[in-house]
Amino acid sequence: YVANTMLAMRISFMNEVAGLCEKVGADVHSVRRGVGRDDRIGSKFLYSGPGYGGSCFPKDVSALVHTGRENDVEIELAVATDRVNQRQKGILVRKLRKHLGDLRGKRIAVWGIAFKPKTDDIRESPAITLIDSVIADGGQILAHDPIAGRNAKALYKDEIKIVDDQYEATEGADALVLVTEWRPYQSPDFERLKDTMTIPLLIDGRNIWST
Repeated sequence: YVANTMLAMRISFMNEVAGLCEKVGADVHSVRRGVGRDDRIGSKFLYSGPGYGGSCFPKDVSALVHTGRENDVEIELAVATDRVNQRQKGILVRKLRKHLGDLRGKRIAVWGIAFKPKTDDIRESPAITLIDSVIADGGQILAHDPIAGRNAKALYKDEIKIVDDQYEATEGADALVLVTEWRPYQSPDFERLKDTMTIPLLIDGRNIWST
């Protein structure tokens, strides 16, 4: 529990730093690289994004908090790590609302549903929080994931549309949200996106695009 909570804590901390960088106009990647060069810290688990997910980090953070409380110990950093992560998972839909206003009837393209690349695991994925929020707001979801689409289809049935081609998801879209940093998404054809989308609004949940 402790090891995974420590790693989750690093992610949540960097997500808070990324929020500060966005406010003051700093480059979070420069901060990450600088911090990672410190031998006492190292460079792993310092990437900002829309929050952590999967079957291990959320479960182990909660388990450590629960174990502490069973023994009258409040592990406040673990509690804060989870709280920050829950808030961070809502950052993508908040950005959509900021730029588009009312999401009712809006077509939102989502690239990536798995909680990380190279897995079909969608448990606790930030994409699930995003999709649920857009549906609740009355929006439409067109999503693509190289291998997790089947699991998303099983979860949502006909509530969302899962497509086989990443660019098909963007046709007529009012926004494209990058959630999972699969390699095919990392260097997209921006001109093609501009031509196929109704509104060329791109939300980079992983801070990897440079247009």
